[in-house]
Parts: sequence; C-alpha cells; structure tokens
Amino acid sequence: MNEGERAYWDEQAAAFDEEPDHGLRDPAVRAAWAELLRARLPPTPAAVVDLGCGTGSLAVLLAQAGYDVRGLDLSDRMVAAAAAKAATAGVAADFRQGDAAVPPYPAGSADVVLARHVLWALPDPDAALRRWVGLLAPGGVLVLIEGRWSTGAGIAAGACRELVLRHRRAAVLERLDDPALWGHEIDDERYVVVSER
Repeated sequence: MNEGERAYWDEQAAAFDEEPDHGLRDPAVRAAWAELLRARLPPTPAAVVDLGCGTGSLAVLLAQAGYDVRGLDLSDRMVAAAAAKAATAGVAADFRQGDAAVPPYPAGSADVVLARHVLWALPDPDAALRRWVGLLAPGGVLVLIEGRWSTGAGIAAGACRELVLRHRRAAVLERLDDPALWGHEIDDERYVVVSER
C-alpha cells in the first residue's frame, strides 16, 4: 500500500462508522454480525487476527464474545478509533497500524484470519492470501467477507473462492444477502468464504 492509500483511509476514518455494517451501532445489525461470525468461528478463546480492521467494530464484537483479538489497519486514524472503541467497551484487543497484505504476525499464531472487504483492494490478492494462510495454526479458519459492488469494484464470489483454493483444500461460499447485515436491502453481490483446511 502506498501513502496515498493510507491518507485516503485516514480521511475516511471520521465518518466510517456511519455505514450500518461498519459501526454496528444498530442493535439488529450488530446481532446479525455476531450470529454470522459465531457460526463460523471456533470456540473462544481462539486467537483471531482481523486484517484491515477499520475502526475495529468486528474485532471489538469478537473480543466481547471472549476471543483473543488482534486488529491491523493501514490507517493510523482507524487504529486509534478501534483502540478507543475497545476501551469504551471495556475489552482487551491489540490494534496496530500496518499493511494487511504483509501482516507483521508470526507464522502459525492465529486460529482465525478474518478480513472484511479487504482482499479485493490489495494489489496482489494471491500473494496476500498466501501470507494470511501462513498465519494460521493447524486447524485454523480463514474467513473472508467480500463483495462485487454496483460500482464495479470488488471481487466476484467465484473468483474469490478460486483464489482461496490455490492455498487451501476447501472453501465454502455463502451469499450474504440478508438486509439485517447491512442495515438495508442490497442489490449487489456480497458473500463470505470460509476455509477450515
């Protein structure tokens, strides 16, 4: 990632949580994300790395559920917002600034690698996935929440699944078209790919 991208995300930080699925301020949206993640993650206190964590909403949600959470984001302002959110919630989570494409964590140190709306934006998604899979401990779970939006940006579900299968033996794809997750009806492609091996 370059400094221009970092500056862009720093500028987005102040208003980032205004989107229902970013800030999780609506209890119904928050509950929908909690249910989605709980059904796909191993039991607590599994170690979760949230790559491209933004303002930390998912990371804090998981920390509140009892997970051991680390969050990484390119934007210093996003990281500061995430740390403040964790402090307000009274939970421990380790947030740091860094490039999700090259996470600074030891190999095999995560039970879960989680990334939401990050892979599509990276210059080399295949190389990033190789690194992400390397972070997983034996039996670890990769959870990618992605989409192909009406603007044309994003990555198609089939293409994302194929990328995962270059590095893992299994990749289960599920559409995420429930308006409860987004706070409104959607007309584009949103999905989760889960790989347990």
